[in-house]
Amino acid sequence: MASNSNVVEITGAPPLWRSWLVWSIAAIVYLAAFYIRVAPAVMTTELMRDFHITGQDLGHLSAFYYYAYVLMQIPIGILVDSLGARKLLVLGSILAAAGTFLFSSTDSFAMACAGRAITGAATAVGWVVTLKLATHWFPSRIFATLSGLGLLIGNIGALFAQVPLRMLVEAYGWRSVGVASAVFIFSMGLLALAADRDDPSEAGFASYAPTILQNRSRRQESGPGFLRIFSYTNTWLIFFAQGGFVGAILSFTGLWGPPFLRARFGLAPTSTAWISSLMIVCWASSSFLCGWMSDRFGRRKPIYVFGAGLAALGWLVMFYVPGLPLAAFVTVAALTSAAAGSVILGFAYAKESVPAQFLGTIGGLINAGNMIGPMTLQPAIGWILDKQWDGKVANGAHAYGVPAFQTAFALIAGWAILTCVLASLTRETNCKQSA
Repeated sequence: MASNSNVVEITGAPPLWRSWLVWSIAAIVYLAAFYIRVAPAVMTTELMRDFHITGQDLGHLSAFYYYAYVLMQIPIGILVDSLGARKLLVLGSILAAAGTFLFSSTDSFAMACAGRAITGAATAVGWVVTLKLATHWFPSRIFATLSGLGLLIGNIGALFAQVPLRMLVEAYGWRSVGVASAVFIFSMGLLALAADRDDPSEAGFASYAPTILQNRSRRQESGPGFLRIFSYTNTWLIFFAQGGFVGAILSFTGLWGPPFLRARFGLAPTSTAWISSLMIVCWASSSFLCGWMSDRFGRRKPIYVFGAGLAALGWLVMFYVPGLPLAAFVTVAALTSAAAGSVILGFAYAKESVPAQFLGTIGGLINAGNMIGPMTLQPAIGWILDKQWDGKVANGAHAYGVPAFQTAFALIAGWAILTCVLASLTRETNCKQSA
Protein backbone atom coordinates (compact mmCIF):
# COMPACT_ATOMS: atom_id res chain seq x y z
CA MET A 1 0.00 0.00 0.00
CA ALA A 2 3.02 2.28 0.36
CA SER A 3 3.16 2.65 -3.42
CA ASN A 4 0.04 4.83 -3.38
CA SER A 5 0.12 7.83 -1.05
CA ASN A 6 -3.63 8.38 -1.50
CA VAL A 7 -4.56 5.02 0.00
CA VAL A 8 -5.09 4.96 3.76
CA GLU A 9 -4.13 1.75 5.53
CA ILE A 10 -7.00 0.27 7.54
CA THR A 11 -5.84 -0.56 11.08
CA GLY A 12 -9.05 -1.74 12.78
CA ALA A 13 -12.19 -0.28 14.36
CA PRO A 14 -12.05 3.46 15.15
CA PRO A 15 -11.20 4.44 18.75
CA LEU A 16 -14.33 5.14 20.75
CA TRP A 17 -13.25 8.72 21.48
CA ARG A 18 -12.86 9.43 17.75
CA SER A 19 -16.30 8.04 16.95
CA TRP A 20 -17.89 10.13 19.68
CA LEU A 21 -16.02 13.26 18.58
CA VAL A 22 -17.17 12.96 14.96
CA TRP A 23 -20.77 12.20 15.93
CA SER A 24 -20.97 14.78 18.72
CA ILE A 25 -20.09 17.70 16.43
CA ALA A 26 -23.07 16.87 14.22
CA ALA A 27 -25.25 16.35 17.29
CA ILE A 28 -24.32 19.81 18.62
CA VAL A 29 -25.23 21.37 15.27
CA TYR A 30 -28.57 19.58 15.63
CA LEU A 31 -28.81 21.02 19.17
CA ALA A 32 -28.35 24.49 17.73
CA ALA A 33 -31.01 23.78 15.10
CA PHE A 34 -33.50 22.73 17.76
CA TYR A 35 -32.73 25.84 19.80
CA ILE A 36 -33.35 28.13 16.82
CA ARG A 37 -36.46 26.20 15.86
CA VAL A 38 -38.36 26.79 19.11
CA ALA A 39 -36.80 30.08 20.24
CA PRO A 40 -39.79 32.25 19.13
CA ALA A 41 -41.95 30.69 21.86
CA VAL A 42 -40.34 32.76 24.64
CA MET A 43 -40.29 36.02 22.70
CA THR A 44 -43.76 36.10 21.16
CA THR A 45 -44.60 39.48 22.67
CA GLU A 46 -41.31 41.04 21.54
CA LEU A 47 -41.63 39.69 18.00
CA MET A 48 -45.26 40.77 17.59
CA ARG A 49 -44.41 44.21 18.98
CA ASP A 50 -41.17 44.84 17.06
CA PHE A 51 -42.48 43.61 13.71
CA HIS A 52 -46.06 44.90 14.26
CA ILE A 53 -47.64 41.55 13.39
CA THR A 54 -50.73 39.49 14.33
CA GLY A 55 -50.91 35.94 15.67
CA GLN A 56 -51.26 34.51 12.17
CA ASP A 57 -48.19 36.47 11.05
CA LEU A 58 -46.25 35.20 14.07
CA GLY A 59 -47.22 31.64 13.16
CA HIS A 60 -45.88 32.16 9.65
CA LEU A 61 -42.69 33.80 10.92
CA SER A 62 -41.97 30.79 13.09
CA ALA A 63 -43.09 28.34 10.41
CA PHE A 64 -40.84 29.77 7.68
CA TYR A 65 -38.10 27.77 9.38
CA TYR A 66 -40.16 24.62 8.88
CA TYR A 67 -41.15 25.44 5.29
CA ALA A 68 -37.51 25.55 4.19
CA TYR A 69 -36.47 22.71 6.49
CA VAL A 70 -39.05 20.35 5.02
CA LEU A 71 -38.32 21.32 1.41
CA MET A 72 -34.64 20.53 1.92
CA GLN A 73 -35.00 17.17 3.65
CA ILE A 74 -35.16 14.89 0.61
CA PRO A 75 -32.45 16.82 -1.31
CA ILE A 76 -30.25 16.70 1.80
CA GLY A 77 -30.92 12.97 2.15
CA ILE A 78 -29.82 12.37 -1.42
CA LEU A 79 -26.76 14.61 -1.10
CA VAL A 80 -25.59 13.03 2.15
CA ASP A 81 -25.71 9.63 0.44
CA SER A 82 -23.74 10.88 -2.57
CA LEU A 83 -21.50 13.74 -1.40
CA GLY A 84 -20.97 12.75 2.20
CA ALA A 85 -21.79 14.17 5.61
CA ARG A 86 -18.81 16.47 6.28
CA LYS A 87 -19.29 18.88 3.39
CA LEU A 88 -22.98 19.27 4.14
CA LEU A 89 -22.37 19.84 7.83
CA VAL A 90 -19.81 22.59 7.22
CA LEU A 91 -21.86 24.38 4.57
CA GLY A 92 -25.06 24.05 6.56
CA SER A 93 -23.48 25.54 9.67
CA ILE A 94 -22.15 28.57 7.79
CA LEU A 95 -25.48 29.28 6.09
CA ALA A 96 -27.39 28.76 9.35
CA ALA A 97 -25.20 31.34 11.02
CA ALA A 98 -25.91 33.78 8.18
CA GLY A 99 -29.68 33.23 8.39
CA THR A 100 -29.70 33.64 12.17
CA PHE A 101 -27.75 36.89 11.90
CA LEU A 102 -30.19 38.21 9.28
CA PHE A 103 -33.22 37.35 11.41
CA SER A 104 -31.71 39.00 14.47
CA SER A 105 -30.54 42.22 12.83
CA THR A 106 -33.34 43.24 10.45
CA ASP A 107 -36.30 45.53 11.12
CA SER A 108 -38.20 44.15 8.12
CA PHE A 109 -40.76 41.39 8.69
CA ALA A 110 -40.12 40.04 5.18
CA MET A 111 -36.36 39.86 5.79
CA ALA A 112 -36.94 38.21 9.16
CA CYS A 113 -39.00 35.54 7.41
CA ALA A 114 -36.19 35.14 4.88
CA GLY A 115 -33.69 34.74 7.71
CA ARG A 116 -35.82 32.02 9.30
CA ALA A 117 -36.12 30.28 5.94
CA ILE A 118 -32.36 30.36 5.30
CA THR A 119 -31.72 28.98 8.77
CA GLY A 120 -34.33 26.26 8.30
CA ALA A 121 -32.87 25.16 4.97
CA ALA A 122 -29.33 25.16 6.35
CA THR A 123 -30.03 23.31 9.59
CA ALA A 124 -31.83 20.61 7.61
CA VAL A 125 -28.43 18.90 7.45
CA GLY A 126 -28.15 18.43 11.22
CA TRP A 127 -30.32 15.42 11.93
CA VAL A 128 -29.68 13.59 8.66
CA VAL A 129 -25.91 13.97 9.08
CA THR A 130 -26.16 12.80 12.69
CA LEU A 131 -27.89 9.59 11.59
CA LYS A 132 -25.48 9.12 8.70
CA LEU A 133 -22.40 9.40 10.88
CA ALA A 134 -23.95 7.04 13.44
CA THR A 135 -24.24 4.41 10.70
CA HIS A 136 -20.59 4.73 9.68
CA TRP A 137 -18.90 5.24 13.06
CA PHE A 138 -20.92 2.94 15.38
CA PRO A 139 -22.28 -0.65 15.29
CA SER A 140 -25.76 -0.98 13.82
CA ARG A 141 -27.09 -2.71 16.95
CA ILE A 142 -27.15 0.65 18.80
CA PHE A 143 -28.62 2.78 16.00
CA ALA A 144 -31.95 3.43 17.73
CA THR A 145 -30.15 4.16 20.99
CA LEU A 146 -27.95 6.72 19.23
CA SER A 147 -31.04 8.17 17.55
CA GLY A 148 -32.61 8.62 20.96
CA LEU A 149 -29.42 10.15 22.34
CA GLY A 150 -29.31 12.51 19.35
CA LEU A 151 -32.86 13.68 20.02
CA LEU A 152 -31.97 14.05 23.70
CA ILE A 153 -29.05 16.31 22.77
CA GLY A 154 -31.22 18.25 20.33
CA ASN A 155 -33.77 18.82 23.04
CA ILE A 156 -31.11 20.29 25.27
CA GLY A 157 -31.09 23.05 22.66
CA ALA A 158 -34.88 23.32 22.93
CA LEU A 159 -34.53 23.36 26.71
CA PHE A 160 -32.03 26.21 26.55
CA ALA A 161 -34.54 28.05 24.36
CA GLN A 162 -36.97 28.16 27.29
CA VAL A 163 -36.09 29.64 30.70
CA PRO A 164 -32.39 30.39 29.98
CA LEU A 165 -33.22 32.10 26.70
CA ARG A 166 -36.06 34.06 28.29
CA MET A 167 -33.68 35.31 30.98
CA LEU A 168 -31.10 36.31 28.36
CA VAL A 169 -33.74 38.08 26.28
CA GLU A 170 -34.89 40.05 29.32
CA ALA A 171 -31.28 40.92 30.20
CA TYR A 172 -29.77 41.70 26.77
CA GLY A 173 -32.63 41.83 24.24
CA TRP A 174 -33.58 39.20 21.69
CA ARG A 175 -31.49 40.69 18.90
CA SER A 176 -28.20 40.57 20.79
CA VAL A 177 -28.84 36.99 21.85
CA GLY A 178 -29.59 36.08 18.23
CA VAL A 179 -26.30 37.50 16.97
CA ALA A 180 -24.40 35.56 19.64
CA SER A 181 -26.20 32.41 18.53
CA ALA A 182 -25.06 32.99 14.95
CA VAL A 183 -21.43 33.21 16.10
CA PHE A 184 -21.74 29.89 17.96
CA ILE A 185 -23.21 28.07 14.96
CA PHE A 186 -20.45 29.41 12.68
CA SER A 187 -17.80 28.12 15.09
CA MET A 188 -19.32 24.63 14.95
CA GLY A 189 -18.96 24.65 11.18
CA LEU A 190 -15.26 25.38 11.53
CA LEU A 191 -14.90 22.56 14.05
CA ALA A 192 -16.65 20.13 11.69
CA LEU A 193 -14.26 21.15 8.92
CA ALA A 194 -11.28 20.37 11.12
CA ALA A 195 -12.36 17.17 12.86
CA ASP A 196 -15.15 15.34 11.00
CA ARG A 197 -14.76 12.62 8.36
CA ASP A 198 -17.49 10.86 6.37
CA ASP A 199 -16.28 7.35 7.13
CA PRO A 200 -13.67 5.80 9.46
CA SER A 201 -11.81 4.46 6.41
CA GLU A 202 -10.79 8.03 5.58
CA ALA A 203 -8.88 8.11 8.87
CA GLY A 204 -7.40 4.62 8.56
CA PHE A 205 -10.05 2.68 10.50
CA ALA A 206 -12.61 0.02 9.61
CA SER A 207 -16.13 1.24 8.89
CA TYR A 208 -19.27 -0.02 10.59
CA ALA A 209 -21.46 0.88 7.61
CA PRO A 210 -22.86 -1.75 5.23
CA THR A 211 -20.48 -2.37 2.34
CA ILE A 212 -22.78 -0.67 -0.15
CA LEU A 213 -22.50 2.58 1.84
CA GLN A 214 -18.72 2.45 2.04
CA ASN A 215 -18.32 2.57 -1.74
CA ARG A 216 -18.95 6.15 -2.93
CA SER A 217 -19.65 5.15 -6.53
CA ARG A 218 -22.42 2.86 -5.35
CA ARG A 219 -23.71 5.49 -2.91
CA GLN A 220 -24.28 7.81 -5.82
CA GLU A 221 -26.94 5.43 -7.12
CA SER A 222 -29.18 6.57 -4.26
CA GLY A 223 -30.12 9.77 -6.10
CA PRO A 224 -31.62 8.33 -9.30
CA GLY A 225 -33.17 5.37 -7.50
CA PHE A 226 -34.58 7.09 -4.45
CA LEU A 227 -38.19 6.92 -5.68
CA ARG A 228 -38.13 3.24 -4.71
CA ILE A 229 -38.51 4.17 -1.04
CA PHE A 230 -42.03 5.41 -1.75
CA SER A 231 -43.10 1.90 -2.75
CA TYR A 232 -42.78 0.66 0.86
CA THR A 233 -45.96 1.03 2.92
CA ASN A 234 -44.10 1.77 6.14
CA THR A 235 -42.56 4.83 4.48
CA TRP A 236 -45.90 6.59 4.15
CA LEU A 237 -47.39 5.41 7.44
CA ILE A 238 -44.37 6.49 9.46
CA PHE A 239 -44.02 9.75 7.50
CA PHE A 240 -47.47 11.02 8.50
CA ALA A 241 -47.37 9.50 11.99
CA GLN A 242 -44.18 11.41 12.76
CA GLY A 243 -45.92 14.66 11.87
CA GLY A 244 -48.56 13.98 14.51
CA PHE A 245 -45.99 13.26 17.20
CA VAL A 246 -43.70 16.22 16.50
CA GLY A 247 -46.32 18.69 15.32
CA ALA A 248 -48.12 18.47 18.65
CA ILE A 249 -45.11 18.82 20.92
CA LEU A 250 -43.38 21.58 18.94
CA SER A 251 -46.53 23.58 18.26
CA PHE A 252 -47.26 23.60 21.98
CA THR A 253 -43.81 24.03 23.55
CA GLY A 254 -42.37 25.84 20.55
CA LEU A 255 -44.98 28.58 20.06
CA TRP A 256 -48.56 28.39 21.35
CA GLY A 257 -48.19 26.67 24.73
CA PRO A 258 -46.86 29.70 26.66
CA PRO A 259 -49.68 32.09 25.66
CA PHE A 260 -52.22 29.32 26.34
CA LEU A 261 -50.81 28.80 29.82
CA ARG A 262 -50.91 32.55 30.48
CA ALA A 263 -54.54 32.67 29.40
CA ARG A 264 -55.63 29.58 31.32
CA PHE A 265 -53.65 29.88 34.56
CA GLY A 266 -52.49 33.52 34.57
CA LEU A 267 -48.81 32.53 34.66
CA ALA A 268 -45.85 34.83 34.07
CA PRO A 269 -43.70 34.25 30.94
CA THR A 270 -40.88 32.68 32.95
CA SER A 271 -43.30 30.24 34.60
CA THR A 272 -44.75 29.15 31.27
CA ALA A 273 -41.19 28.61 30.03
CA TRP A 274 -40.52 26.32 33.00
CA ILE A 275 -43.51 24.16 32.06
CA SER A 276 -42.39 23.99 28.44
CA SER A 277 -38.91 23.10 29.69
CA LEU A 278 -40.29 20.24 31.77
CA MET A 279 -42.16 18.90 28.75
CA ILE A 280 -39.03 19.05 26.63
CA VAL A 281 -36.96 17.25 29.30
CA CYS A 282 -39.56 14.47 29.51
CA TRP A 283 -39.72 14.17 25.73
CA ALA A 284 -35.95 14.08 25.35
CA SER A 285 -35.32 11.64 28.21
CA SER A 286 -38.06 9.32 27.04
CA SER A 287 -36.74 9.31 23.46
CA PHE A 288 -33.40 7.93 24.66
CA LEU A 289 -35.17 5.34 26.83
CA CYS A 290 -37.50 4.29 23.99
CA GLY A 291 -34.55 3.86 21.63
CA TRP A 292 -32.64 1.77 24.16
CA MET A 293 -35.66 -0.41 24.99
CA SER A 294 -36.43 -1.01 21.33
CA ASP A 295 -32.83 -2.06 20.58
CA ARG A 296 -32.77 -4.18 23.73
CA PHE A 297 -35.97 -6.12 23.02
CA GLY A 298 -35.72 -6.22 19.23
CA ARG A 299 -39.12 -4.66 18.51
CA ARG A 300 -40.25 -1.29 17.15
CA LYS A 301 -44.02 -1.37 16.76
CA PRO A 302 -45.30 -2.00 20.33
CA ILE A 303 -43.46 0.98 21.82
CA TYR A 304 -44.31 3.17 18.82
CA VAL A 305 -48.05 2.41 19.00
CA PHE A 306 -48.27 2.64 22.79
CA GLY A 307 -46.56 6.03 22.78
CA ALA A 308 -48.91 7.35 20.11
CA GLY A 309 -51.99 6.26 22.04
CA LEU A 310 -50.86 7.64 25.38
CA ALA A 311 -49.81 10.96 23.82
CA ALA A 312 -53.17 11.39 22.06
CA LEU A 313 -55.02 10.76 25.33
CA GLY A 314 -52.77 13.24 27.12
CA TRP A 315 -53.40 16.07 24.67
CA LEU A 316 -57.16 15.56 24.98
CA VAL A 317 -56.98 15.75 28.77
CA MET A 318 -54.73 18.84 28.71
CA PHE A 319 -56.97 20.80 26.39
CA TYR A 320 -60.51 19.71 27.17
CA VAL A 321 -60.90 18.42 30.75
CA PRO A 322 -62.59 21.32 32.57
CA GLY A 323 -61.34 22.57 35.91
CA LEU A 324 -58.00 20.77 35.68
CA PRO A 325 -55.75 22.32 38.38
CA LEU A 326 -52.27 23.50 37.45
CA ALA A 327 -50.47 20.67 39.26
CA ALA A 328 -52.57 18.04 37.48
CA PHE A 329 -52.09 19.81 34.15
CA VAL A 330 -48.32 19.82 34.55
CA THR A 331 -48.34 16.11 35.49
CA VAL A 332 -50.39 15.19 32.42
CA ALA A 333 -48.20 17.41 30.23
CA ALA A 334 -45.08 15.61 31.48
CA LEU A 335 -46.59 12.16 30.82
CA THR A 336 -47.82 13.23 27.38
CA SER A 337 -44.37 14.49 26.44
CA ALA A 338 -42.76 11.28 27.67
CA ALA A 339 -45.17 9.22 25.57
CA ALA A 340 -44.30 11.33 22.52
CA GLY A 341 -40.65 10.27 22.96
CA SER A 342 -41.50 7.08 21.08
CA VAL A 343 -41.36 9.23 17.93
CA ILE A 344 -37.61 8.54 17.83
CA LEU A 345 -38.29 4.95 16.74
CA GLY A 346 -39.68 6.23 13.44
CA PHE A 347 -36.15 6.75 12.10
CA ALA A 348 -34.85 3.26 12.85
CA TYR A 349 -38.23 1.76 11.90
CA ALA A 350 -38.25 3.46 8.49
CA LYS A 351 -34.53 2.82 7.89
CA GLU A 352 -35.08 -0.91 8.37
CA SER A 353 -38.06 -0.89 6.03
CA VAL A 354 -36.08 0.09 2.91
CA PRO A 355 -32.78 -1.08 1.32
CA ALA A 356 -29.61 0.07 3.08
CA GLN A 357 -28.34 2.32 0.25
CA PHE A 358 -31.24 4.71 0.87
CA LEU A 359 -30.37 5.41 4.51
CA GLY A 360 -29.77 9.14 4.03
CA THR A 361 -32.78 9.57 1.78
CA ILE A 362 -35.22 7.80 4.09
CA GLY A 363 -33.79 9.71 7.05
CA GLY A 364 -34.43 12.98 5.25
CA LEU A 365 -37.93 11.96 4.23
CA ILE A 366 -38.94 10.89 7.74
CA ASN A 367 -37.47 14.07 9.18
CA ALA A 368 -39.54 16.00 6.65
CA GLY A 369 -42.56 14.15 8.03
CA ASN A 370 -41.57 15.34 11.49
CA MET A 371 -41.45 18.96 10.39
CA ILE A 372 -44.64 18.91 8.33
CA GLY A 373 -46.44 18.70 11.66
CA PRO A 374 -45.32 22.02 13.19
CA MET A 375 -44.99 23.61 9.74
CA THR A 376 -48.72 23.25 9.16
CA LEU A 377 -50.02 23.36 12.73
CA GLN A 378 -48.27 26.52 13.95
CA PRO A 379 -49.71 28.92 11.33
CA ALA A 380 -53.04 27.07 11.20
CA ILE A 381 -53.47 27.48 14.96
CA GLY A 382 -52.54 31.15 14.61
CA TRP A 383 -55.13 31.59 11.87
CA ILE A 384 -57.89 30.07 14.01
CA LEU A 385 -56.84 32.18 17.00
CA ASP A 386 -57.10 35.35 14.92
CA LYS A 387 -60.57 34.29 13.77
CA GLN A 388 -61.55 33.77 17.43
CA TRP A 389 -59.89 36.99 18.68
CA ASP A 390 -62.20 39.21 20.71
CA GLY A 391 -60.17 42.41 20.38
CA LYS A 392 -58.18 42.20 23.61
CA VAL A 393 -54.57 43.45 23.58
CA ALA A 394 -51.83 42.86 26.17
CA ASN A 395 -48.36 44.48 26.02
CA GLY A 396 -49.00 45.60 22.47
CA ALA A 397 -49.92 42.11 21.17
CA HIS A 398 -53.15 40.21 20.54
CA ALA A 399 -54.39 38.32 23.60
CA TYR A 400 -56.50 35.19 23.07
CA GLY A 401 -58.94 33.51 25.45
CA VAL A 402 -59.01 29.87 26.55
CA PRO A 403 -62.01 28.97 24.31
CA ALA A 404 -60.09 30.25 21.28
CA PHE A 405 -57.13 28.04 22.16
CA GLN A 406 -59.39 25.02 22.69
CA THR A 407 -60.88 25.50 19.25
CA ALA A 408 -57.45 25.89 17.62
CA PHE A 409 -55.91 22.97 19.51
CA ALA A 410 -58.47 20.60 17.98
CA LEU A 411 -55.95 20.40 15.12
CA ILE A 412 -53.32 18.96 17.49
CA ALA A 413 -55.77 16.51 19.01
CA GLY A 414 -57.05 15.33 15.63
CA TRP A 415 -53.60 14.64 14.19
CA ALA A 416 -52.57 12.86 17.40
CA ILE A 417 -55.54 10.50 17.05
CA LEU A 418 -54.70 9.91 13.37
CA THR A 419 -51.15 9.03 14.43
CA CYS A 420 -52.51 6.20 16.58
CA VAL A 421 -54.25 4.72 13.55
CA LEU A 422 -51.22 5.07 11.28
CA ALA A 423 -48.82 3.57 13.82
CA SER A 424 -51.07 0.56 14.34
CA LEU A 425 -50.97 -0.18 10.58
CA THR A 426 -47.17 -0.34 10.32
CA ARG A 427 -45.30 -3.60 9.71
CA GLU A 428 -42.85 -4.76 12.40
CA THR A 429 -39.21 -5.04 11.26
CA ASN A 430 -37.87 -6.81 14.38
CA CYS A 431 -34.91 -4.40 14.26
CA LYS A 432 -33.54 -6.04 11.11
CA GLN A 433 -32.41 -4.17 8.01
CA SER A 434 -34.29 -4.74 4.75
CA ALA A 435 -32.25 -6.18 1.88
